[in-house]
Amino acid sequence: MSPTLPNPDLVAALPRLRRYARVLTGDVNRADDLVQDTLARAWEKRSLWQAGSDLRAWLFTIMHNVHVNQYAIRKRRQAESSLDGDEETPGGWQIAVRATQSDRVELAEVLVQIGRLPVEQREVLILAAVEELRYEEIARVQGVPIGTVMSRLNRAREKLRRMSADVQAPLKVVK
Repeated sequence: MSPTLPNPDLVAALPRLRRYARVLTGDVNRADDLVQDTLARAWEKRSLWQAGSDLRAWLFTIMHNVHVNQYAIRKRRQAESSLDGDEETPGGWQIAVRATQSDRVELAEVLVQIGRLPVEQREVLILAAVEELRYEEIARVQGVPIGTVMSRLNRAREKLRRMSADVQAPLKVVK
């Protein structure tokens, strides 16, 4: 008999899965499709889940792998079909914050800066800062060594600092 996935934990993971999917895809509709594909794959592979282990990390691992596979297929199809295919760019960020207009503008600027990070750094940053996964969990999700996670996270933070400093630097008037 295969183990059953714990329903309350699965339901509780959905908002985080959707958030991570939006980071991966940059598009709300593709993110929803990715979550659905992830849940379908998790259901198919439920016999591999170990009761008592972190369901959320297991689901993130599945999502990461599904996304990598879908991305590779999409790129292969683009290369085969047209040179004019639309590039995958980070966008589609949605700000669901009820705050002052200046807070929303500042958050929008941060999201744009995060969107400019290389995919590997952006994924690690979101998993660490937003999803609050430990380095070991992120390493498992992404299938990389812990040192790689730490390096990517450090580079992401440093790039964000530099971008933030560039945005806040006063404009020089040239006469």
